[in-house]
Amino acid sequence: MRIGLDIMGSDHGPMVPVRASILAAQELPEHVRLVLIGNEQAIRDGLHAEGADADDFDIVPSQDDITMGDHASKALVNKPASSIALGFRMLKGGQLDAFASTGNTGAMLVGSVMVLKPLPGVLRPCITSILPKADGSFGLMVDVGANADCKPEMLFQFGLLGSLYAQHVYGIAQPKVGLLSIGEEEKKGNALTLAAHALMKATGEFNFIGNVEGRDLFLDKADVVVCDGFTGNVVLKALEGFHGLVKDRGGNDPFLERFDYQNYGGTPVLGVDGTVMIGHGISNEATVKNMLLLTNKVAQSKLHRRIGEAFQ
Repeated sequence: MRIGLDIMGSDHGPMVPVRASILAAQELPEHVRLVLIGNEQAIRDGLHAEGADADDFDIVPSQDDITMGDHASKALVNKPASSIALGFRMLKGGQLDAFASTGNTGAMLVGSVMVLKPLPGVLRPCITSILPKADGSFGLMVDVGANADCKPEMLFQFGLLGSLYAQHVYGIAQPKVGLLSIGEEEKKGNALTLAAHALMKATGEFNFIGNVEGRDLFLDKADVVVCDGFTGNVVLKALEGFHGLVKDRGGNDPFLERFDYQNYGGTPVLGVDGTVMIGHGISNEATVKNMLLLTNKVAQSKLHRRIGEAFQ
């Protein structure tokens, strides 16, 4: 198993993902090898500074790397030797089993769609976020930003993609899939959710339990909450902002701490032909380490193949 990590995507510079790689290598199984993609000298200097052996990793040099300010689709074409472009090329070519980055999210999504391609039958790939529950478990919300404008058929597919992710990566048997709306009644919602509800209610491909409201997000009503990416991203950013506000005011409730994104690391891009993981650019080394551990878990589950089989 070979997992590629974009060393150049962190807001904090190369040292954070280098340290994360060292931490992750200590916890990953022996058959998993990390491939560090980025400025070779910076990677070697970072490993040396931390007392790590460079021979324990594969190093792939990059040039002219993609920044957060670059135009996502143009950058992949104009910067073919960048860490992100190299990572996707290696993943597509079979030199990697998975690729993870905290770099330009737009470039990661564009690469997932343009280089790897969506699996046959998938209308739009999507991304997820963890929803901590009051009982100590957690659920998933999908989509949280990849698709701001959605059609009902896309929400239906998000339900299936989220259900497969919850089942095969997190071991949730028959995940309960709910549709985020403004009321639990079947006839509540806007045109999009009303049409999506009808599609989901008629399916036997996943365990649809009906509408869920915002107040249900942290209860055990649903394991997978489906919404369009615009709504999901607003919910996600509101939760992150609330967590930060409470923390700044001295709050230390254990349940609220479970909202800290650092505990989870990142999200896979669901629905493409490969394992791609996206994380926050502001992630610290513990967060990037957790992203790498989750990347290995997703890759080991062969999730993209299971999704491909479900969509055949």
